[in-house]
Amino acid sequence: MKPAPFAYCRVETTEEALAVLREHGGEARILAGGQSLLPMLNMRLARPAMLVDIMRVPALAGVAIERDHLVIGAGVRQAALLGRPDLAADVPLLAAGLPWVGHYQTRARGTICGSVAHADPSAEIPLCLAALAGTIRLRSARRRRAVAADTFFLGTLQTERADDEMIEAIVLPMRRPGAGYAFAEIGRRHGDFAIVACAAVAEAEQVRLAVGGVADRPVVRTLPWLEGSAREDALNEFAWSLDAREDMHATARYRRDLVRALGRKVIEEAKQCRS
Repeated sequence: MKPAPFAYCRVETTEEALAVLREHGGEARILAGGQSLLPMLNMRLARPAMLVDIMRVPALAGVAIERDHLVIGAGVRQAALLGRPDLAADVPLLAAGLPWVGHYQTRARGTICGSVAHADPSAEIPLCLAALAGTIRLRSARRRRAVAADTFFLGTLQTERADDEMIEAIVLPMRRPGAGYAFAEIGRRHGDFAIVACAAVAEAEQVRLAVGGVADRPVVRTLPWLEGSAREDALNEFAWSLDAREDMHATARYRRDLVRALGRKVIEEAKQCRS
């Protein structure tokens, strides 16, 4: 299929992009890497009247360290961030999750913030963002605001972003002393959407466990340090608390089984790699 007709605007500054969003509102969509948006256009699942291309805006193309946080601009491609020499030391969870995002070709075009904006419940980048309790910086012509990942994702392909706002950057806490991180997922093939993905952040007295691919958004649960049957009971309760989806790839029961198995795996790995 081919997309419905639309207008195209290539902007040179963030302010230009925000002016277009202010004028067109919900009829406009931001185009960055296009790896999620373009297939939706071709299938006519999305029919914007205006595409706003931000990939030539220098202010959105950078990665910076602010205090103890990594700030990733809206124009940063997934492959560029994955190739960052210090990524594994700075944000090890994201370094572990990024190789599972699509394929080499899609990572060369897709952007970090584009995946967050798309909000697919099986996507690895939103899952890592939620597990790390990161934030999303939103900007419109009227204001700037920061939204916590826990509240940004509202459901399948739904977020807290208003029609006249764009994601300017995401902010991730850098590796904390004494913390351990782990990521794992199961899919039909490497690069396919995850049937279930789990990420864990282990600290002194608790583990933050995030699950993707099961409900309509990443779900995070903070668990105390548990062992043996107590940990299994906690994982079982977490799995059953999720509104598990059924589709052609997996039943709800299979997804809950994977939450228990992968949850156990990433918790153990995160504890073992604490430093």
